[in-house]
Amino acid sequence: MPKTILIVDDEPSVVKGLRFNLEQQEGYKIDVAYDGQQALDIFDSSKHDLVLLDLMLPVVDGMEVCRRLKGNTSTADIPIIMLTAKGDEVDKVLGLELGADDYITKPFSVRELIARVKALLRRAQAQNDEEGILRVGPLVIDTSNYEAFRNGEKLSLTLKEFELL
Repeated sequence: MPKTILIVDDEPSVVKGLRFNLEQQEGYKIDVAYDGQQALDIFDSSKHDLVLLDLMLPVVDGMEVCRRLKGNTSTADIPIIMLTAKGDEVDKVLGLELGADDYITKPFSVRELIARVKALLRRAQAQNDEEGILRVGPLVIDTSNYEAFRNGEKLSLTLKEFELL
């Protein structure tokens, strides 16, 4: 099953280029949001494996989107790569401190971006395997903490119900 990436960028030409390279060339499934609120509305932790996030977005900026995703226990482990024209050191540090896993300034090399995407997805898969996280459709099951989430919401299960699940 191909990995799903959410591209959040308000520049159609950037989205088009990323979508072509990631979907057609690399085989990833791509979803797109053109503003921060749309990204938060369509984001699904059981569906999206990685987020490519622009900082300068309309409605809700990229920093706030990152903060919200990393602040939610069901989405905190999803890798985020910030793609932005903001190349100042202070912007990079702030983005990484908010929880971004990588930070790439525009213009960027598509080959380098793809290599970074692959590396983060490998790292995330290894971490999920180690931590006992199972993803099945809309369900996220944390076997080490006896917790289950459906569409990002925690399920109230007895121990027996969890074991049956």
